[in-house]
Amino acid sequence: MKKFIIISIIGLTACTSGWEEFNTNPYGVTDKMLEQDFNNVGAFYPSMLYNLFAWQVEHNLVNDTYIRHLGTPTPFVSGRNNTTYYITWNSFWSNQYTNIMAPSRQVIQIAEEGGYPEFASWAKLIQITSMTRLSAYHGPLIYSNYGSPEDVILYDSEETLYNTWFSELDEIMKVFSANPDYPGLVNFDATYSGDMRKWMRYINSLRLQLAIRISKVSPQLAKTQGEKAISDPAGLILTNDNNMYTSLYGATFPPSIIDFEWDDTRMSATMESVLIGYKDGRISKYFDEATNKAACSDHPDYMYKGIRCGAWVEVKDDRLGFSHMNTALRSWTKRPLLTSSDVLFNLAEAALRGWNGAGSAKDNYENGVRNSFSEWKAEGVDEYLADNTSTPIDYIDPIDHRNDFISRMEITVKWDESASNEEKLERIMTQKWIAGYMNSIENWVDHRRTGYPKLPYNSRNDSNADWGVIAADDFLKRMPFVTAERNNNPQGVADATQKLGGPDLISTRLWWDTGGPNF
Repeated sequence: MKKFIIISIIGLTACTSGWEEFNTNPYGVTDKMLEQDFNNVGAFYPSMLYNLFAWQVEHNLVNDTYIRHLGTPTPFVSGRNNTTYYITWNSFWSNQYTNIMAPSRQVIQIAEEGGYPEFASWAKLIQITSMTRLSAYHGPLIYSNYGSPEDVILYDSEETLYNTWFSELDEIMKVFSANPDYPGLVNFDATYSGDMRKWMRYINSLRLQLAIRISKVSPQLAKTQGEKAISDPAGLILTNDNNMYTSLYGATFPPSIIDFEWDDTRMSATMESVLIGYKDGRISKYFDEATNKAACSDHPDYMYKGIRCGAWVEVKDDRLGFSHMNTALRSWTKRPLLTSSDVLFNLAEAALRGWNGAGSAKDNYENGVRNSFSEWKAEGVDEYLADNTSTPIDYIDPIDHRNDFISRMEITVKWDESASNEEKLERIMTQKWIAGYMNSIENWVDHRRTGYPKLPYNSRNDSNADWGVIAADDFLKRMPFVTAERNNNPQGVADATQKLGGPDLISTRLWWDTGGPNF
């Protein structure tokens, strides 16, 4: 395993040592020149947007594995590691605070002092995006007290965080909607080319996503915020041309490096089970066929083979002939963060929950699938949506049969209006999980709060009292607070643990993960 260090892509700042010589150099860049082009504030944004995603030990060996999108052929630390529920790496915290919270705090200060409310609000929106993703790992976070000089820095509870984020989204929307034709973001915005109206759709779509997250633990607040997002005149991300992608700014797509250069990830066994079982046209867009054809003998019409997540893995070379992710992903220039299919599946769930304006659960579900197929340029969506017989297949590991599993998913693709809300929700979550490939954090949230899709359990489970015990028929619930915080802010972590409502272990549920019924 290699650790890739993200370097800030653009590093121009105004007010650093050494600028004095430019003030007397007629050919130098002056502070005034930087201000005219907004470079003194705008140069921070590409790096912040890029770093909303992290790398191998932050995503690939955490949420990508826990949600069963990708599996590893590599027996890191003799096979006992994050994937088998023994926490070995835990660095998304430092990544997000170092690469997003720190520079965004600086840029907000520069923007406020310079009279650029749009830039300050944009930085705050990136902060919220980052922290909503980080909170999905740990629960309570340092947010309102970030940057405090105190020796003890207290965390915000999850309930406080969500209320704060909803309030801050109100303020950001107020600024953006007051000046929808503002041109200042254009040179720094590789996502929407400075189009404030598209950013407003993203704000509403993010609000809806957060509302769906808390729909079980705080149903009235969720309904209020969800309906606010749905009814806002700026609209939601409902078409693929409005999808929220983050640019790679010329860098190589990180998961493809982990796969093709390091040989540390492959198709998951669950993707094999589901995509082959459903005869899903996206399979050839998501993955390459296996080079080890003999490994696919249990389904010779589909030459794809995945690796079970949380598996018994002893020799890396054993499974390198299993399916890579699709080679085309090596040339990606951007990656999805919030797409129209995400929003449509959220609307489908909102409709089940009776939220005003959510529309038809069936229409939203089917349109979510259609938009996903379209996004990936896959064929056969009409036949796919009409299929009421196909189900995921069982999995056979030709290397080690301890990793075999019988699929727990009995749900079909075709919508059934006569089904219970529980069965409808399972359909929605299963298709949302498939569509979420390459952006798995929200799928991990969905799985913990709803129990869907019905993923296979770990075959190898190394959980113990060190980090928390996970039952053989259960899943990891969260990542623990990081060691640096435990060592340097122990009283803050102790307070955060109280706010968590349980011990700082991988077995403690987050606030929105109630463990109760979905309806």
